[in-house]
Amino acid sequence: MRRFLDRLYAASGALAAVCLALIALVMLLQAGMRELGLLFRGADDIVAWLCAASAFLALAHTFRRGELVRVGLVIERLPTRPRRAAALAALGLTVLFVGYMVYAVFRFVYQSWLFDEEAQGLIAIPIWIPQLSFAVGALVLFIAVLDEFVVLVRGGKPAYQAAEEARAASKDFSESL
Repeated sequence: MRRFLDRLYAASGALAAVCLALIALVMLLQAGMRELGLLFRGADDIVAWLCAASAFLALAHTFRRGELVRVGLVIERLPTRPRRAAALAALGLTVLFVGYMVYAVFRFVYQSWLFDEEAQGLIAIPIWIPQLSFAVGALVLFIAVLDEFVVLVRGGKPAYQAAEEARAASKDFSESL
């Protein structure tokens, strides 16, 4: 199961990176076409959708690497036993919050599909298609947060904590800049 989950988070991060590369490609293509006197209709819409997709699909991967804002500044200053309880409480609340977010996002996307809403830009496609990246990203983040919560409940070290410790051990303090 661990291998599957790690691959899921990595795949989500890789998809986010592909979206970033596609943004660059669309923008370069648009600039090149402009120089030739051609118009790339809908490029702004495509870039906006790819930008949103890259942000949402990267959430789980970023969380597991310890690079999302958390309450670590407060928790790390506590003694060992209260630190564990505070970390469990924080992750438990995060599981609830992200779980509700997944419910709300999937409901939102479903309603867009149900009412056959179309994008309002130059490209008239069903809006639920680009909204799917938000739903998938939220779902993978929920799985990652739940995964870390289960690891912590079982007495293990969360991946974000291990990643932070590895960065500190290699004297990589770039995160704190």
